Amino acid sequence: MPSSEGLRLRPPRHRVERRALAWWTVQASLIPVPLILAAGALYLLIPPARFVFGWVLLAVTVPGVAYIAVMPQWRYRVHRWETTDEAVYTASGWLWQRWRVAPLSRIQTVDTVRGPLEQLFGLAGIKVTTASAAGDVTIRGIDHRKAVEVVEHLTRTTQATPGDAT
Repeated sequence: MPSSEGLRLRPPRHRVERRALAWWTVQASLIPVPLILAAGALYLLIPPARFVFGWVLLAVTVPGVAYIAVMPQWRYRVHRWETTDEAVYTASGWLWQRWRVAPLSRIQTVDTVRGPLEQLFGLAGIKVTTASAAGDVTIRGIDHRKAVEVVEHLTRTTQATPGDAT
């Protein structure tokens, strides 16, 4: 078994599910869409203040639509994951991107995570708790069945790996 010093930070091999695009798009819409609708309603319902609400509508619509259009695509290009017999590799983020490698010898727990929207899209996440000050390693946006398989595999593999996470 290679030592953790032999592990290197590298791009993980697997993309998240294509359905993650829809999940991230819905998530991205949860704040801008209600703001746009509220500003639009105020614009229509209060004619004397249309000048002000017109600018407010423009100020929330342009960045809101740009965020909804760009963020999910960008995240899909960045997010990657991979598990090997030595480590868990992740790449995540969109503006602030993060690459992580967690040697199996440092893993303490492995869990699946599924929010309501992830359940709607048949997706799940994996949360790998490590003996690291950097915090958990997470993989989000993978098929629920695949996540269960990966968690079971990681649990078996980490139990068989002598570690320093105790």
